Amino acid sequence: MPMRAFLLMLLLAAPAWAVQPDEILPDPGLEARARALSQVLRCPVCQGENIDDSNAGVARDLRLLVRERLLAGDTNDEVLQYVTDRYGEYVLFKPEQKGANLILYWLGPAVLVAALGGVVLWLRRRREPAAPAALDPDEEARLKELLGK
Repeated sequence: MPMRAFLLMLLLAAPAWAVQPDEILPDPGLEARARALSQVLRCPVCQGENIDDSNAGVARDLRLLVRERLLAGDTNDEVLQYVTDRYGEYVLFKPEQKGANLILYWLGPAVLVAALGGVVLWLRRRREPAAPAALDPDEEARLKELLGK
């Protein structure tokens, strides 16, 4: 019985293998380049997966597009540029650090530093003793009377 359960689980897991046999290129060098490029391209549908791992239809289309461009003789950078031109920088897991993306890259750390600075200032102010308030003449007279001076 355990062997049947294992085979059943193996059959159910088969759809999880995203790259289909009909997509694989006969040239191992080109296939390795295609797999490497597929790792850096985000699936527009799944968002958190690369196109190499995604079973979405658009991911399959992108995998085929990458292989098509490689067969046409494009370099890796040309393939990435072609896909980015068609789908936008969103499909790149690591967009270029320039322009508006630069703001997004540095905004998080800048907010963190500002928040830490605010916490440090708050803690410093909290530790400093408050300056005693000066007594007016009536209060001083009353204090002397109470202390017996």
